[in-house]
Amino acid sequence: MFRKVYGLDLGTYEIKIYDKKRDRIRSAKTVIAMQHETEVLAVGSRAYLMEERAPADIRVVFPMRGGVIAQFREMQFLLCELLPGKTSFHTEYLLAIPTDVTAVDKKAFYDLVCHSMARAKTVRVVERGLADAVGMGVDVHQEKGILVANFGGETTELSVISKGKVLVSRLLPVGGRCLDDAVIEAVRSHCEFLIGRPTAGQLRMQFGIAGDRKERPLSVAGRDLVTGMAGKTSVSSSLIRRALKKVLLQTIVEVERIQERIPLDVYRQVKKRGICLTGGLAKLSGLDAYLEAQTGLFVHKTANSRLSAIQGIRQILSDPYYRDLAHGISDEDYRWLR
Repeated sequence: MFRKVYGLDLGTYEIKIYDKKRDRIRSAKTVIAMQHETEVLAVGSRAYLMEERAPADIRVVFPMRGGVIAQFREMQFLLCELLPGKTSFHTEYLLAIPTDVTAVDKKAFYDLVCHSMARAKTVRVVERGLADAVGMGVDVHQEKGILVANFGGETTELSVISKGKVLVSRLLPVGGRCLDDAVIEAVRSHCEFLIGRPTAGQLRMQFGIAGDRKERPLSVAGRDLVTGMAGKTSVSSSLIRRALKKVLLQTIVEVERIQERIPLDVYRQVKKRGICLTGGLAKLSGLDAYLEAQTGLFVHKTANSRLSAIQGIRQILSDPYYRDLAHGISDEDYRWLR
């Protein structure tokens, strides 16, 4: 019987699935819409469209929070709905997991597919920083020192990689959602105007982190907090960029701290090789230039940084050279899987 093999990158807002048999990657929103606690109305991208639009009796649930599984049952249901075709007990999985979380949180990723309708035969895990680097074309076995920065929907994961190992990793509560919250608060405070999260996301992507000094105001719809009436207001690019940089400052500080914690020879190599910028937020205009200016490190990214981790998983599953990066329940260093 042909073995089914899947690779999974479970993000807070997007799940990526690699089907080895079809050699295909697909993605969907990590969200589920429920009514009366148990009735599922929609999953994935359809459910995502219902956020902030659904009536009060419908819950739009994001089972992943802060880079880990927050609602296990909903995540199991979502995964089984998104897996292509009908799984069998011969199915094998490779999961990308964050490094800087508790053993309990790590094991939840394992249990998600091992003890569910996903019907796993074997489950292996790979640290997301390694998967990201491989997906960006880095030979992690030969690499002496590089910093991988994965900017996601709700978290940023910083990982220093040397000789096929993650030496230091930090998971920060900085991501697209945090940036949108900062935009909403900035507009509320300075304009006395309330905008929704989709509008905040549009402002973030429209203005980015950096640009020319000329003000480029944008008219947005929302609610005037003085009159309580719906209306429009003009928002400046400088206001949005200040709000974004204030949030990103935490990442800059942590990059400096990480460099102080690594061996001197690795530090020298990181200064030489710089930062691999990955994740869905990597496409934010000006982010790479801002990181370079603030850290003094060269920043490089690929055309599709959003898929770096799942592309790395694809490579690990296909190329024997990288198979030792994946670990199973029998590995002594991964006893938390048991």
